[in-house]
Amino acid sequence: MTPDHTPLDERQCRRLLAARSVGRVVYTVGALPAVLPVPYRLAGDGSVLVRATAGSELVRAVCGALVAFEVSEVDETDGSGWTVTVLGWADVVEDHARPSPAEPTDLVSVRIRNELVAGRTLPAADARVE
Repeated sequence: MTPDHTPLDERQCRRLLAARSVGRVVYTVGALPAVLPVPYRLAGDGSVLVRATAGSELVRAVCGALVAFEVSEVDETDGSGWTVTVLGWADVVEDHARPSPAEPTDLVSVRIRNELVAGRTLPAADARVE
């Protein structure tokens, strides 16, 4: 274990995931990495659900693909905080949650199954060993 981080157990990771509403989907487009900030929610089974426009680049790129999803909170002044990453297969699912009347009707839900959940704390910059 290096002094620059402390691992979080799966329960802590799930608690932190549930406490946030915006994360980043990491996927590939034409063999190049892409990162997209997105609002999300957790499904009852712990999967990450992301709303996206049907036929969008995100939907085309992630369906049936192994993707990463990352959520973090980092203090801008000292760099302390935490990060949680979910690795899993993504697919489009029927979402029984009713969209608000203001949402477009062509939205779909992308589910990222949490095959692997890992997280760590980030100490303040002055606590890191050079």
